[in-house]
Amino acid sequence: MTKNTSHKRRNSNWYLDKILNLFLMVCGAVLVWILLQVTCIATFKIPSDSMEPALLAGDNILVNKCVMGGRLFNIGDALEDKEVNISRLPGVSEVKRNDVLVFNFPYLEQRWDSIAFRVMKYYVKRCVALPGDTFEISKGHYKVHGYTSVLGNVESQDKLMRIVERGRAKEYGIVMSGYPYNDIVNWNIINFGPLYLPAKGDVIKMTLKHAVLYRNAIEWEQKKKLFLRGDTVLLNDSVIHTYCFKENYYFVAGDKVMNSQDSRYWGLLPEPFIVGKAVRVWKSIDRNTGKMRWNRMFKKIE
Repeated sequence: MTKNTSHKRRNSNWYLDKILNLFLMVCGAVLVWILLQVTCIATFKIPSDSMEPALLAGDNILVNKCVMGGRLFNIGDALEDKEVNISRLPGVSEVKRNDVLVFNFPYLEQRWDSIAFRVMKYYVKRCVALPGDTFEISKGHYKVHGYTSVLGNVESQDKLMRIVERGRAKEYGIVMSGYPYNDIVNWNIINFGPLYLPAKGDVIKMTLKHAVLYRNAIEWEQKKKLFLRGDTVLLNDSVIHTYCFKENYYFVAGDKVMNSQDSRYWGLLPEPFIVGKAVRVWKSIDRNTGKMRWNRMFKKIE
């Protein structure tokens, strides 16, 4: 073997080693990024104005998954709309009132009569009531019994009331009727509740009113149908007098209350559907001009 041949072979091996090392580094970086996306942090783009002024359409936000713990589930089954079992890694904290949350929208398109996991459909709203809270809306303003601090965007709540009082709701395209769309519980978006938000392990008496309020949650948890027969409540063909909840539930609302499809309209948000807490805007692009909004870079979400 000549010196040139030997030299070329060493060079070839050196290049192969470099390419292999680079490939392994890229694979490692991708795996770390995927691991971070699953367990710690995620990014989402805000598509609408329903959270103005806190978030603008075109904002790209960072979502902290560590608060509640990253979710683990079979994404293949979720994409095929199959039943999905969702578990969580241990969280470092818990959701608080007024936190901005990103979650999977809990209902099928154009149907708010049954809870379903929509893996590719994400919403962002502000949490205004926690499991164990009793929530109500009185003259357009949000209240939790026993909680005296501000909830949500009060300025926007005031504006909604002025619009309604002036009889201009239709002009603004505001739908007044609210969850659960039943004569037994005849609520609207300015006079709503009181509604108890179930916490895991809570036991409630199955009255007709409770059957109407919690039907979606119970049917989702049990994978059975809830029926009313006179004053009797049945789960499939079994009469039930009480019910014990398996999950925690939240109430969320958009800051721009005149233009937000939130819990006022579709009801309870199950805890497994929550991705995490929105913490910062990392990039923002004006949809009309395509220009970067530099003043919103790394803005804290409050």
